[in-house]
Amino acid sequence: MSDERLRTSVKSEWGKQTDSDEQERVFLEGAHSRTFEFLHAFLVFFEMIKGFRKLHFIGPCVTVFGSARFEENHPYYALARETGAELAKHGFGIMTGGGPGIMEAANRGGKENGAYSIGCNIILPREQKPNPYLDLWLEFRYFMVRKFMLAKYSYGFIALPGGFGTLDEIFEVLTLIQTKKMKNFPVVLVGQDFWGPLRDLIEKRLVASHTIDPDDTKYLFFTDSPLEAAKFVQGVALKQFNLRFRKVMKPRKILGEKLP
Repeated sequence: MSDERLRTSVKSEWGKQTDSDEQERVFLEGAHSRTFEFLHAFLVFFEMIKGFRKLHFIGPCVTVFGSARFEENHPYYALARETGAELAKHGFGIMTGGGPGIMEAANRGGKENGAYSIGCNIILPREQKPNPYLDLWLEFRYFMVRKFMLAKYSYGFIALPGGFGTLDEIFEVLTLIQTKKMKNFPVVLVGQDFWGPLRDLIEKRLVASHTIDPDDTKYLFFTDSPLEAAKFVQGVALKQFNLRFRKVMKPRKILGEKLP
């Protein structure tokens, strides 16, 4: 790919495939010209600045991870919606990847209960539109920038059932905590039947084999209860960061819906 092609402006509409998809693939294939590398570094920096400007004043938030593939009638969707609602009642804003499934449900539950609802979307070859329960949304081309924003502005992390992306997000946060790059933020996995095998891997294999220390799991909490999840996050946040929570507002208007 020529440097001239990299400089071509790219328009995107929430996941619509663009030339940026090919640019990113080429970027990760190895060394290129210095101009190519510099321009990509500039694009990454520009996305980070955009995120800083948009998210600076959002207040205490919890990031909720989970699959985009669960429909509204799925039990995990209902679980995520209740989790968002409990986080709102405990004074947190809700931050997600901004897409459908678990992300939509968490944003929905939070917004219905007065929380500020944020989405950080990633541009993918398969179109991913913003869910209708967002007060603020951003769009990123680079996974590393998106994950950075989801971590930087959160005071806790809750993961509901998901796939590779959810596992990637969970373990990146746990690695940052383990290596002291982040404070001991609470990490909650909701859905014990789903996460049971992962819990066994961590506690019966990793800890037992001394590849991680028992203290590395100190702020990792498994539960089926959205209320317990919210209380755990709030308890750690109050102790660690001395947060002062704003008063929860009345339910916020959902796009295309009239409130009573």
